[in-house]
Amino acid sequence: MADIIKQATRDSYGIALCELGAEIENMYVLDADLAGATKTGTFKKQFPERHINCGIAEQNMMGIAAGLATTGSLVFASSFAVFAAGRVYEQIRNSICYPNLNVKIGATHGGISVGEDGASHQMNEDFALMRALPNMTVICPADGAEAIKATKAAAKMYGPCYLRYGRLAIPVMFDDCDFQIGKGNVLRDGKDVTIIACGLMVERALAAADLLAAEGINARVINMATIKPIDRELVIESAKATGAIVTAEEHSIIGGLGGAVAEVVSETVPVPVLRVGVEDKFGKSGPATELLDMFGLNAENIVAKAKAAIALKK
Repeated sequence: MADIIKQATRDSYGIALCELGAEIENMYVLDADLAGATKTGTFKKQFPERHINCGIAEQNMMGIAAGLATTGSLVFASSFAVFAAGRVYEQIRNSICYPNLNVKIGATHGGISVGEDGASHQMNEDFALMRALPNMTVICPADGAEAIKATKAAAKMYGPCYLRYGRLAIPVMFDDCDFQIGKGNVLRDGKDVTIIACGLMVERALAAADLLAAEGINARVINMATIKPIDRELVIESAKATGAIVTAEEHSIIGGLGGAVAEVVSETVPVPVLRVGVEDKFGKSGPATELLDMFGLNAENIVAKAKAAIALKK
């Protein structure tokens, strides 16, 4: 059996930036004194004249990003998710989204899997914050291959985009992937329940489908990397096809992927929707994989929710 290749999506972000920088001359990458951790340091080595370290001044960084964007430049502004979505919310809202500027926010170290950094740095509310902003696109790729595709797709679209990458090295599931902004991908078809996942929870969703199959339950599994705009057509089709949905995300159950799916379903094809994610609480310090289990972000909890959703069918 071949060894499983693992890669953090933040590493793919650095790779994609370098490839884009070679193609786009008026592209700038900004960082807030975290180039080594966010992996924008790889871009800095290759294109030092187009990398700006803004220091530990994230709010100022977003202002600089907005200013550069007004000159027609493509700008990637990078920091940890807790800073890239939380500390700079007002600047993103008023300086980037309101004027609809071409700034991409590369937010690394998202979710509970930041691990030992603890609750202060475990950003589990960023999808909710960014989803609420007009003009903002929100993306959370499932693995390293998709992270490269997503970063390049974001560069080609015009307008604000929030890209969430992880610190933890996770299995690379796709040799290649058909990533399109606003489109989900059906990874496995089934008739009993639909599991819609994003980020590192996609691997766990597939594992849950295997466990369910062993009990004779056929689950449809969807990788929904674009959280906004959600793929409404695929959500509606899946609700009609299976009659029950479970969402899985490394984010609060409030306002993220689960919320986006539930909004579509409640307005169109009301079926049971149960959410797997961080319950309404803060994280804590500990090894990333242990925290994922502690907070129920695993295949076993997806299985339990799937069975519960099926039981709620009319």
